[in-house]
Amino acid sequence: MLQFVIRRLLGMIPILFIITIISFLFVHLTPGDPIRIMYGAEISQDMYEQMREREGFNDPLYVQYFSYMSGLFQGDFGQSYRTRADVADEVLRRFGFTFILTMLSMFWAIVIGVTVGIISATKRNSLVDRAGMISTITALSIPEFWFGLMLMQLFAVQLGWFPTSGSGSVAHIILPSITLGFGVAATIVRFTRSSVLEVLREDYVRTARAKGQKESVVVWSHVLRNALIPVVTMAGLQFGFLIGGAVVVEQVFAWPGLGSYLIDSILTRDYPVIQALILLFSVQFLVINLLVDISYGFLNPQIRYE
Repeated sequence: MLQFVIRRLLGMIPILFIITIISFLFVHLTPGDPIRIMYGAEISQDMYEQMREREGFNDPLYVQYFSYMSGLFQGDFGQSYRTRADVADEVLRRFGFTFILTMLSMFWAIVIGVTVGIISATKRNSLVDRAGMISTITALSIPEFWFGLMLMQLFAVQLGWFPTSGSGSVAHIILPSITLGFGVAATIVRFTRSSVLEVLREDYVRTARAKGQKESVVVWSHVLRNALIPVVTMAGLQFGFLIGGAVVVEQVFAWPGLGSYLIDSILTRDYPVIQALILLFSVQFLVINLLVDISYGFLNPQIRYE
């Protein structure tokens, strides 16, 4: 196990190196001058040239990249062009908001998705199964921003049960987390149903039933553990994608996380912030995939890591 983890961690190094190159070229070759965007047409030409020199924009791209990488190796992600705040401090301050939002969203998605998926599979072709599948297709078809606005209109504006936006209490995170986890829950329902149906056809399940075991024991003791392996794989990937979905949801609910921070930085061409967030999201995605692979051994002890 330890050797497997070490090999995977070492394998992340070249991937992250390639990501730094791609993200650096992406932000620097995107149309738009960050100085002009921040200060507008009012800035004088002399001041404009001074700002370009101060930020190193007059240097060749490879010089700017080596300067960026030199800072990374020292743990320095640079300063925001817009606020002059240290990027690492600002990212760390906002990371907790996004982490809590994604974890709660994933909790809703797993609980609802696995439960509905198991019920649909064990009651295949019944009214419950068809209702679950129709709901799943509907959930996958609804855009997140529209669903979030509808929840806000119903539960915040009309009923007044929750705040419309912002943060500061548990009530503020309920609607954003449900919005973010809604589509993921639908995906988990489909994967769980398909996986459980496949395992239900196995010989050892028929043998357990032939021995007179209760259906609930067969499902929870024999079916679920083997059926969860593909579900865990998909859930891990979806958790990584939740970070991308958080960008839209955080904007809708004015949640002060990394997603809204990324949008604001893209609009102002705040290069250090964009590069730091892309790198952070990439690291999170790689770590999540590693944790998913490790979890296989706990779900099925027969799995061995080579």
